[in-house]
Amino acid sequence: MEDLDDLYENAPCGYLSLAADGVIVKANRTLAGWLGVQSFDLLGKRFYDLLSVPGKIFYETHFAPLLRMQGHFNEVALDLVGPDGQKLPVLANAAERRSNDGGVQFTRITLFQAVDRRRYERDLVDARNAADRARRELEELNRTLEERIDAGIAERLKLEQGLLAEKEVAHLREQFVAILGHDLRNPLASIAGGLNILSREPQSDKGRRVLTMMNQSTERMSSLIEDMLDLARCRAGQGIAVDPKPTDLRVVLEHVVQELQTANPERDIQSSLDIPDQVACDGGRVAQLVSNLIGNALTHGAPGLPVTVVAAPGPNEIIITVANEGDPIPRHVRDHLFEPFFRATGSAEKQGLGLGLFICSEIARSHGGRLEVHSDTKQTAFLFRMPV
Repeated sequence: MEDLDDLYENAPCGYLSLAADGVIVKANRTLAGWLGVQSFDLLGKRFYDLLSVPGKIFYETHFAPLLRMQGHFNEVALDLVGPDGQKLPVLANAAERRSNDGGVQFTRITLFQAVDRRRYERDLVDARNAADRARRELEELNRTLEERIDAGIAERLKLEQGLLAEKEVAHLREQFVAILGHDLRNPLASIAGGLNILSREPQSDKGRRVLTMMNQSTERMSSLIEDMLDLARCRAGQGIAVDPKPTDLRVVLEHVVQELQTANPERDIQSSLDIPDQVACDGGRVAQLVSNLIGNALTHGAPGLPVTVVAAPGPNEIIITVANEGDPIPRHVRDHLFEPFFRATGSAEKQGLGLGLFICSEIARSHGGRLEVHSDTKQTAFLFRMPV
């Protein structure tokens, strides 16, 4: 007689069971083996955490909405990512189990390896692209046969052929930066200027509240645009632009602490800044990094306990530490904190694009340093190590 437990654990496909909040509560050995882990290593994680970055975006925009709308889907192509970073192409089938009142009780997901299918699909696409390129090249040869006799034209075409892919990427990048930089930033600056003018005129209490709210919204929009521009530069291989020069870093950090303390008078921000007066760095970018870390500490730290900012010299480096007390960051979350678009929770109340810590990490890297996180039951601390 067939052993049902063995059939589940060692089935020729992967099985996952998710709680209503998306957390994995059961996984079979087959799937764990594909990913190079044990079954219990997957428990407590979210299915979202197993996906590649494109898969996470697809999950939020298509996968989850489709599942909520019809309660199931079949043969959705996704890429899982194991601890070693290797991608595993799969086809996913999912079905929800709902209660009589329509609430989700749990979700079952069945996964089938799709390595051969993806390879076949890529081969078909490559073959079609090759045929299209050959057809276009033949048409070009037919149209410009006489001109190609000229040696200079032939040499130019040879160079253009080698640079085609790079030019296409550069063109897309320029379009992206232009859209954000011109079509968004300039109108936003006009709105901010208009609000500034209105704020100088007499207003009712309600009018002042509305102006304050609108100013906060424009500041937030400006921050989101700057984050996206930084992400675009990093994706293009340019990294975060920095301008290192002798900077009184203690004054810069004191200003950041004072600014956030003023904005959060109910919280206690304690600082100890024992660093040289002049440090070669980009003061504005370091201020952005530290401000982001303090803001995170105020958001996620225990409300009644202080946030500490410590800057001290180390061997050939300066270490800036921002720490708070409160619940520790789970290990599976810490492993992805510095990835773009990563969120520690799926809460709709959390604002931003999930780029803050990624940009902080890139700022640290642009200074030749690194950003670390240490979290236990006593405190959570982010350390920026900057060589001097």
